[in-house]
Amino acid sequence: MELRDWQMDIAGIRLGTGTDILIGDVEGIGAPELRTQDVENPAGDGTFPGVDLYEARTIRLEAGIRTPGDPARGLDLLAQLQRAADNPAVRQTPGAHDVLRIQWPGRPTRRLYGRLRRVEATSTANAVNGWIPLDIQFVAHDPRFHDDDASSLTLALSATGLGGFRAPLVAPLTTGVAIPDERRGRLYNDGDLPAWPTLRITGPCTNPRIRHVQSGRVLELSVSLGTGEHIDVETRPGTRWVLKNGTTNLAPYLSAASRLDTLTIPPGTSELWWTARNYTNSTRLTITWRSAWSALARRS
Repeated sequence: MELRDWQMDIAGIRLGTGTDILIGDVEGIGAPELRTQDVENPAGDGTFPGVDLYEARTIRLEAGIRTPGDPARGLDLLAQLQRAADNPAVRQTPGAHDVLRIQWPGRPTRRLYGRLRRVEATSTANAVNGWIPLDIQFVAHDPRFHDDDASSLTLALSATGLGGFRAPLVAPLTTGVAIPDERRGRLYNDGDLPAWPTLRITGPCTNPRIRHVQSGRVLELSVSLGTGEHIDVETRPGTRWVLKNGTTNLAPYLSAASRLDTLTIPPGTSELWWTARNYTNSTRLTITWRSAWSALARRS
């Protein structure tokens, strides 16, 4: 759903201006808390600074349900929020998450990935009048803000549309060469932090290899895909996996140089190359990502 200024969407529930759930104070949109690795100086005063890592970002909303003359609707809205926090598909599934979307004036809609951890009616004294104050907490396990709209790029290995096929041709339709030319595509991250990509390789092909040119990071798999089969690669923290046809774990088939935790798209423009063997004109690589931001900033 499209949000208006001063509105939020938590797990599909709209809050803020123009709704029956008003938002007062918002905490947690500044810098996240740090998890430091400082070490005490054993021979003197002070400490030695180590690596500073961000904790999860906790967004706390001081909100209130306002349904004057209709207290029953107020309780229905409270129950709707409680059901969102109790969603078993998220609460009981490791790695699953909800989405918090924020529309601040003069900013594009941003989103955070995490879980709705608290929905508390702080008082019921005026519930009969349709007013229920709320304490709502959303824990974003990835502290980055992400673009609401996803970007994507699809690259074919076949030479169709790139000047024709290279002989000799064999059945099924392939280039007939052992190591085909790398196909190249440009990626653009509009944010100020590296973005986590999601990749899908659609067969048929053998031993796909993906390389990010600027960073030198690679993703190599010693596998074969048949026609109609695919591999999904997720790089976002907490959900890093490589699955064939949505079920088979292919992580053991990654090369030693393949690191999902470092395969990111840096801010600005960069280039991605990919190749595979035994491909046809239906072989595809699709990359999807959301530009990442350290704050609720304007577009650069």
